[in-house]
Amino acid sequence: MNPDADKLWPRPRWMLAMLLAILGMLGPFSIDTYIPAFAGMTQSLGATPVQMQQTLSAYLFGFAFMNLFHGALADSFGRRPVVLWGIAMFTLASAGCALSQSVGELVFFRAMQGLSTGAGIVVSRAVIRDMFPPAQAQQVMSQVTIYFGVAPAVAPMVGGWLFAHLGWHSIFWFLTGVGVVLWTINYKFLPETLQREARQPFEVRHLMQGYWQLGSSPRFLLLALASGVPFNGMFLYVLSAPEFLGQHLGLQPTQFFWFFMLTIAGIMSGSWLSGRLAGKIPPKRQIRHGFVIMLVTSIFNLLANLFFTAHVAWALFPIALFAFGWALMVPVVTLLVLDLYPERRGMASSLQAFIGSTANGVVAGVIAPLIMHSTSALAAASLAMLLVGLVAWVYLHHRWPEIGRAVE
Repeated sequence: MNPDADKLWPRPRWMLAMLLAILGMLGPFSIDTYIPAFAGMTQSLGATPVQMQQTLSAYLFGFAFMNLFHGALADSFGRRPVVLWGIAMFTLASAGCALSQSVGELVFFRAMQGLSTGAGIVVSRAVIRDMFPPAQAQQVMSQVTIYFGVAPAVAPMVGGWLFAHLGWHSIFWFLTGVGVVLWTINYKFLPETLQREARQPFEVRHLMQGYWQLGSSPRFLLLALASGVPFNGMFLYVLSAPEFLGQHLGLQPTQFFWFFMLTIAGIMSGSWLSGRLAGKIPPKRQIRHGFVIMLVTSIFNLLANLFFTAHVAWALFPIALFAFGWALMVPVVTLLVLDLYPERRGMASSLQAFIGSTANGVVAGVIAPLIMHSTSALAAASLAMLLVGLVAWVYLHHRWPEIGRAVE
């Protein structure tokens, strides 16, 4: 933690938490905003469904790739410059998407968006730990989790409304406007939270040493898997929403908001409880509670879909409960990742985000298109995503039982 934190931000701490939360939501919000416009864009650009899927994959893999470097750059040059340059690049790329006349141009500018938006989530996590002691950091991380988890659910609703009333170009002009506003606010208010003497040299050899230190650490990798992969148990349903809600549950597009509202309610309530529990119970107990909720819910969801035809009366609630469990545990796991190597928090945040976003890209580009036609397959894949994170956490818990034991 920066010893001058109080001087760097004299305003109320909740204002900084809100700024970082909004900054962290930019990446996930930009992933899904244009999904409701896929059919209209396919026709307008003369593209095939496969080509439109490439615009999503380009974003996700650009996002994953650049996540490897945002944190290292922030550890070397400071948090503030990386955030401002990232938002500026995102804004220009969004305008490029709006002006695209072919699917090839759109793929290019979506990749540019992906390369830039990771700066927000990666650097905001590092700033939180720069500015807040452990218990407060968990509370702030819980607020960031709300925005990070809610963004993929809200984005299709915003994009669908814009597409229906103003056409698909308006979605990207809206994102351009978001970029301008966010850059202006961060330029004016975001402080530089990394002390100059704490900065790491930006040298290839030093960077490789850092990546090797983190990448060869079983504790880091297991924590990153525990925090990054289970999110896809919920994200899978967001990506498959048109098929899952429209075909399987028979909902009209105007009724899709029930799914998103329930999911948002789960994330917000889980994140709220996570913040309330900060400093009151051991972190590992809170993580266990979150995983138990997700595991029980996932097993019930799979059994229900195997033995019954999915119906809107019950099919949405397991996803909301899963979201609750995820939001309860992920802020704690994320802080454990950042505190493993305090001198490399930016790089740790980068690699953690890289693992999570790579999983997102595989789910969006490979898994979701293969299984969205079956509710049982969706439920099984959701359970499998959870089990990856759960196995990682259980092994970590038994191998290094001291991690997450203390209440600070």
